[in-house]
Amino acid sequence: MSQAVRFDHYGPADVLEVVQVERPALQSDQVLVEVVATSINPGEIAIREGKMTPATFPSGQGSDLAGRIVEVGAEAGDWKVGDEVIGWTDERAAQAELVAVPADQLTARPPSVPWEQAGALYVAGGTARGMADIVPTQSGETAVVFAAAGGVGSILTQLLVKNGVRVLAVAGPSNDEWLHSVGAVPVNHGDGLEERLREAAPDGLDTAYDAFGGGYAELALKLGIATDRVVTIIDFDAAERLGVKTVFGYQVTSAGMLAELAALILAGELTIPVAATFPLDQVREAYTQLAERHTRGKIVLLVSPH
Repeated sequence: MSQAVRFDHYGPADVLEVVQVERPALQSDQVLVEVVATSINPGEIAIREGKMTPATFPSGQGSDLAGRIVEVGAEAGDWKVGDEVIGWTDERAAQAELVAVPADQLTARPPSVPWEQAGALYVAGGTARGMADIVPTQSGETAVVFAAAGGVGSILTQLLVKNGVRVLAVAGPSNDEWLHSVGAVPVNHGDGLEERLREAAPDGLDTAYDAFGGGYAELALKLGIATDRVVTIIDFDAAERLGVKTVFGYQVTSAGMLAELAALILAGELTIPVAATFPLDQVREAYTQLAERHTRGKIVLLVSPH
């Protein structure tokens, strides 16, 4: 038996329970991972509240994971017991002590990449890379990132700056110092944002990346950015009405992409800000904090010793 997060009906964070479950059965192309760290994501709140893809009850939670291999299937390639890995599960099962994962959904964890950052890499990192890829911004151009200090935005901002892009980073004033430190130009959200963005980019903006919703896609078009150079990961109604682009991280992320992102962390060219860590049995508290939508970077569940 092992522990895992479960919920058996839709609702607020209070429906989440940490329960005893059977040890996951291993298919031949899978490995069994003892999870050290797994992050939480806004999409999981929407699923738990019945606003996205229907859940099958009882349902688990979570995609991101980093941990140690404790068992290897007969057709799982070159992985060995004891290997430290970064990856994901498509089975809503990462918030658990043990997870069966297809071997091709894992990459090796470089020893110097912190567990907390490794366990927060898949959803936010893959989505950030997907946004940058679907609406490329060239060196010397100017982009605006909405929710630039959030889980996805904090990574995207760094990737763009690394590529020579001037990034106007929209976030709250408490994030100004951190955004400055990664090379972005902080622009505080709230009343007067349009004017502040025009003042910060008198020659205009080339691209816009919306990781928050709430009318930012419309604002991007009002600022004169071309429709095909605006992407949102959350405001799907606006995407349908306005014709701006969308991206889903799970459709574009691969183990190779995670390896590239981990290499950037190892090289000191990318950091995953970790706002808070919680033990698995405080999963309700973790999601309550996330729902406030004021988090810089990621919230991480630490499951096993590291």
